[in-house]
Amino acid sequence: MSEKLQKVLARAGHGSRREMEALITAGRVSVDGKVATLGDRVEVNAVIRVDGHQIKTRAAEEVICRVLAYHKPEGEMCTRNDPEGRPTVFDRLPKMEGARWIAVGRLDVNTSGLLLFTTDGELANRLMHPSHEVEREYAVRVFGEINEAMLQRLRKGVQLEDGMAKFTKIKPAGGEGLNQWFNVTLTEGRNREVRRLWESQEVQVSRLMRIRYGDVTLDRGIPRGGWQELKLPEVNYLRGLVNLPNETESKVDLQQDGKTSRHKQAAQIRRAVKRHKELQGKEPRARATTARRKPQASTRNSGSGSK
Repeated sequence: MSEKLQKVLARAGHGSRREMEALITAGRVSVDGKVATLGDRVEVNAVIRVDGHQIKTRAAEEVICRVLAYHKPEGEMCTRNDPEGRPTVFDRLPKMEGARWIAVGRLDVNTSGLLLFTTDGELANRLMHPSHEVEREYAVRVFGEINEAMLQRLRKGVQLEDGMAKFTKIKPAGGEGLNQWFNVTLTEGRNREVRRLWESQEVQVSRLMRIRYGDVTLDRGIPRGGWQELKLPEVNYLRGLVNLPNETESKVDLQQDGKTSRHKQAAQIRRAVKRHKELQGKEPRARATTARRKPQASTRNSGSGSK
């Protein structure tokens, strides 16, 4: 039975279905020696190459869906490779053989908090797609005068440059004077949407942190730069949200069976966090050296991403 090419590539762990569609459109994918086009379907025995390298495809029943909850710090880019050498969210994730982590959406460089990763490109694609209306909740600190009329407009919807947008929920969460905290909820993930909504009311966002994706919340026990692999019931909860069948196997239950495995994971996270801090300590000196060598070099944008 044939399947869409982008679906087969996503399941093989080469990225989300949307990313695979971009690869196909760019002419970087071939099937049985011919350059593929968007919409192609492939049989199970097809020879598929990406950038000339043959990939190993797997049937849906052979793939174990894995999901990580990652505590993204501010200052990390949501990209696999940054041309300016800045830290990325992929730098500290656990290594795998025969698969790779796919980010479920993005957080911009100045946003912290919960970021999900999965090995299943189809799951990532569906969780990101606005048609499934998966809730994302953020803790946001804003600077400026806030009144009830403004909050009502944000709940009802305001016109942004890419269409109408709104918060489905807004809950006050403390603060003093012109600095106030709110918990806000969205059911889509457009670029910098939380910030742009507040800015439409002439209010500045000074801190932004994602604290929930669906019913998966950011565990306070995960340090910034740390991660935790979700267990089978949590994975199946996410799959159920987007109408995918339940998994019957989980790597995490095998890996985390007993105190020894849990201590091993905790040590791995501590090493990753320490490495990140060391990289951050070296970064300012690297930038200063670059500035001395190239005083007229233009400054590039800090990167884009959701929220």
